Amino acid sequence: MPKVRYPRTDFQGQTPPAGQPGPRFRPPSRPPSSPARHNGTVDQHIAPADEVTGKTYAHPGTPDAPTRPPIPDTTPDPIPVTRPVDHGTAKLMPDIDRPRAWLLTVDGAPQSYVDLDAPTHLEFEYVRRLAHVLDEATTPGQPLDALHLGGGALTLPRYLAATRPRSRQRVIEADRGLLALVAQHLPLPDGSGIEVRAQDARTALEEAPEGSADIIVADVFGGSRVPAHLTSVEYAQAAARVLRSHGLYAANLADGAPFDFLRGQLANFATVFTQLALIAEPSVLRGRRFGNAVLLASRTELPLAALARRVAGDAFPARVEHGAALRRMIAGALPVRDADAVPSPEPPSGAFSVG
Repeated sequence: MPKVRYPRTDFQGQTPPAGQPGPRFRPPSRPPSSPARHNGTVDQHIAPADEVTGKTYAHPGTPDAPTRPPIPDTTPDPIPVTRPVDHGTAKLMPDIDRPRAWLLTVDGAPQSYVDLDAPTHLEFEYVRRLAHVLDEATTPGQPLDALHLGGGALTLPRYLAATRPRSRQRVIEADRGLLALVAQHLPLPDGSGIEVRAQDARTALEEAPEGSADIIVADVFGGSRVPAHLTSVEYAQAAARVLRSHGLYAANLADGAPFDFLRGQLANFATVFTQLALIAEPSVLRGRRFGNAVLLASRTELPLAALARRVAGDAFPARVEHGAALRRMIAGALPVRDADAVPSPEPPSGAFSVG
């Protein structure tokens, strides 16, 4: 599958629909003949904005051109940051269209997109779907006690802090080097209510107090695969123990037909939760391509109608699968014990990259 210039963590090699351009990220250098532009925090030469983004700008002599010469912007551009971390090589790339927005990749795989000035601006489709879940989890604006398994650049914790002030959030990220990089270049605002801890996700889950979380958000990938110890029925039982009676579990997963991995995950969570749902694009649910799916589990009724409306209105519309359709998908699948657990499947070559 050809690589794309903007991050697609749902494993699609398609371009955004009309009116929905993906972000454009500054390359680390420019050809010697390219003109320079300065518009950030550290001096770097890059191609002009119209060459990089494809946008149209007013030039002298056009009706919309300014009558006076514009004042040159001498603020230097931010430059990409590359650093070895515990589980690979991390890179932060600035978004050319948003002054304080960054894409985080690890070994070329997109991990997070963060706009420090606008924490509710979400670029990745699956992240928007998880944000919809956070929005519909309870009354708007009501604080939540949230446990995030997998941190990256802390996109969803920042979102929740902005949309539900006074929420208490714990973020678990196993990669200490990655946490140090994010803390240095993408610091959290004071008073965010976000506690970040370097720890294995399963260990942290098993050590968390019983009934201590309103919501658990799991987005843990080792490279481009969910680690095996986070795919078992024992893991699902640990999540159920930590959640309150009304609590909600939401996880970003990835699979393709015949969905052996997803079916096993649904069977795991069906042993401890009465309500299940999947959110994914129709082409994924029909088995036409490999892609992301958000798994939801709860002991109480899920906000299915509200979620269906939200995800259907996204730039890349998704569907909420539940009830009989989901039971047919699970049919015959058995819970997976720790001893038999395996990582999520390897995505197709080139599907998880920025090029």
